Amino acid sequence: AIDEYKPLDATTNPSLILAAAQMPAYQKLVDEAVAYGKKLGGSEEEQIKNASDKLFVLFGAEILKRIPGRVSTEVDARLSFDKEGMIQRARRLIDLYKEVGVGKDRILIKLSSTWEGIQAGRVLEAEYGIHCNMTLLFSFAQAVACAEAGVTLISPFVGRILDWYVANGDKKAYEPSEDPGVKSVTKIYNYYKKFGYKTIVMGASFRNTGQIKALTGCDYLTISPKLLAELSKEHVKLTPTLSVKEAQACDLEKIHLDEKAFRWHHNEDQMAVEKLSDGIRRFAADAVKLERMLKERMFSTENGK
Repeated sequence: AIDEYKPLDATTNPSLILAAAQMPAYQKLVDEAVAYGKKLGGSEEEQIKNASDKLFVLFGAEILKRIPGRVSTEVDARLSFDKEGMIQRARRLIDLYKEVGVGKDRILIKLSSTWEGIQAGRVLEAEYGIHCNMTLLFSFAQAVACAEAGVTLISPFVGRILDWYVANGDKKAYEPSEDPGVKSVTKIYNYYKKFGYKTIVMGASFRNTGQIKALTGCDYLTISPKLLAELSKEHVKLTPTLSVKEAQACDLEKIHLDEKAFRWHHNEDQMAVEKLSDGIRRFAADAVKLERMLKERMFSTENGK
């Protein structure tokens, strides 16, 4: 798909890596990761963790051979409330990329947009020059805190916001311009541009092409191959719906969020609270499944030999 659509950047997450690791085409990468984990030794748990990190990096390095920009690699979602743990894991991933000849400028480290994740992002950017992509972002409070932390990029989710409103409200269909996910990203984009934040807004998690077209003009968008295929069949002229000029004219007020204010404002958004915790649980579950698969590869065959 990357070869076909030629994107600037690409992203990975535990769910995508888990799916790819089970495909015959990528067994060579899995074998390499398993061998790496065993070579470093240590406890069974440490070997699995090292193999898992290596697998993420090997997939990232393969992707980077095919794109001009950056690849996103995710820190384990189980560290979502452990600021120091996230910083350590991020630095470890950057070291692993360095071992395979990839510099940190081509990597975005993906962190959950919890308060702890955002503060880990602040430290990684300011002290280590490691670029961060804040994921699982659903609330305006999360976006404001990310901007104040000076992270490189945020991935505000569109489709998962829509999913929540469809599941929890009376309305089952929305026009793209009225889509709650589209409105959320539009507000974030306008706020960032009005107040001159450098953080890139990359709309993510789309359910249909209408949502994508309604965010034309956004800094970046991350789009699945399926939706890229649908878009490639359309031959219509798109007019940007988002622009810096319009953003600067909007009536949003600047706000500052310390930890107490962040937690309060985020907590006031029921959708965001539920989708953030759900997203962390899902990514964590897929990380566990991936580790289980690696464990079987690494240790179950030894007993049978």
